Amino acid sequence: MTTIDLRSDTVTQPSAAMRAAMAAAATGDDVYGEDPSVNALEARVAALFGKQAALLCTSGTQSNLLALLSQCQRGEEYLVGEEYHTYRYEAGGAAVLGGIVPQTVPVLSDGSLDLAVLATKVKADDPHFPITRLLALENTHTGKVIPAEFFTAAREFANTHGLRLHLDGARLFNAHIATEQPLVAMAAPFDSVSVCLSKGLGAPIGSMLVADANTVRIARRWRKMLGGGMRQAGIVAAGIDYALDHNIQRLADDHQCAIKLANALQAGFTAQGTSTVTVQTPQTNMVYLDFSSAEVAATVAKRCKEQGILVPSSKRMRLVTHLDVPASVIHRVAEVIVAATASG
Repeated sequence: MTTIDLRSDTVTQPSAAMRAAMAAAATGDDVYGEDPSVNALEARVAALFGKQAALLCTSGTQSNLLALLSQCQRGEEYLVGEEYHTYRYEAGGAAVLGGIVPQTVPVLSDGSLDLAVLATKVKADDPHFPITRLLALENTHTGKVIPAEFFTAAREFANTHGLRLHLDGARLFNAHIATEQPLVAMAAPFDSVSVCLSKGLGAPIGSMLVADANTVRIARRWRKMLGGGMRQAGIVAAGIDYALDHNIQRLADDHQCAIKLANALQAGFTAQGTSTVTVQTPQTNMVYLDFSSAEVAATVAKRCKEQGILVPSSKRMRLVTHLDVPASVIHRVAEVIVAATASG
C-alpha cells in the first residue's frame, strides 16, 4: 500500500531528476565562500526577490532566527502575531539565543495584524522597557494569502516608528502563484524575507534569507556561530536550483488539488448529514477541517492511517497537498476521511 501523507508539504521527496542534479553539482567549501553552486544560487535568489544579497540556510527556522538576530540586539523586542511561526513554533530561539523579547498581538481572521493595536505595543524611549526594533509578519498564514494592501500599510507603519520589517515567507511561492503577483513586488516592502525551498518546491533541504548586503553579512556570521556553516553545500544548492527551474509553476496543481479535496469532503459530509466537522475553503495548498472534538479527530486520524493515509490527529486538522499527492488520489482520501468521520 502506497502511503499518502497529508501532514505537511515538508514530507516531499526529491525526484530522480533532482537527485541527478544534486549528484552532478559542482562543489567547494562554502565556509570559505568557494562553493560555486551555492554562490550562484545565492545570487540567483537575491535577484529573484530584488534584494542585494541572499544566504543559504538549513531551514526556515534558521533563516527566520538569523533575520531576527541580525536586526535586533539583546534587550530589544520584535512585534509579532501570536500565532505566527516566528513566535509560536520556533522554540523561543530569538529569546534564548539572542536575548530578543517577543511582543505578541492577536492575528486577524485574514492572517494580518491590526496596526492600531500594534501601535499601542511600540515602547516609549524609557529604560524600563525593551526597545522596539522590528515587526515580523507572515505570508502565507495557515494557507491564507495576506492582502498586499496590508503589507504596504505595514511598511508605512514601520517607517513611522523606525522599525525594521521582516517577512516569514515560508510559502511565499504559494502566495505568488495564487495571486500572480511578482516576487519582487511581494518582497519589496520588507527589509528581510525568509523563503523555504523544502516545502512545496520539493527540495530536500534549505531555506534562503534575502536582504540588504549588510544584514546578510551579519546573518552569515550568526549562521557560523549557530553551527550552520556548511562545507560542500553545492549538493543542496543544486537541488534548490532544480526546484526553482521546475517546481514553481506546478504549485498551481497543489492548489487545485486542495480545492478538489475540500469540495469532495464537503459533498461527502453533506450527503451523509455529518454536522460534526466543517471544511474551510482553501486559498493555496491547505485544507482545514474543524472537528467537534479532539476525540473524533484522533479517531479519524487512526482510521485513515489504517488505510495508508497520514493526517494530523488535532481537532483543527490541516491537510496539505503537495507534489507527492497526485490528483488521482484525492477522491479516495475524501472517501476515507468521510467514512472515518461517520464511524467516529
